[in-house]
Amino acid sequence: MKAVLAEAAADELREAFAFYEQEQPGLGRRFLDEVEACRRRIERLPEAWHPLGEGLRRCRLRHFPYGLIYRVVADYIEIIAVAHLHRAPEYWRRRTEDRESPGGQ
Repeated sequence: MKAVLAEAAADELREAFAFYEQEQPGLGRRFLDEVEACRRRIERLPEAWHPLGEGLRRCRLRHFPYGLIYRVVADYIEIIAVAHLHRAPEYWRRRTEDRESPGGQ
């Protein structure tokens, strides 16, 4: 099953990449590589990662304080947030308020 980034998650990914790249050249690339590895883990085993309720799950990155927040929607996986795990916990939940269940758009 294919995992796709929601627009807000893509924005977060770009912002985090820019931050890490500014901190140290090459660190942004390492961050992107780790996000990609996490995405592949989710695609292989979408039900394996930490449940957050309401059909949501989180797969944590291994070397950065981020997690991919996602849900299975029909025939794909929607990554709704590239969430920093130490800032404003669960801020991303407002993105799910307009949806009663996975797939409701």
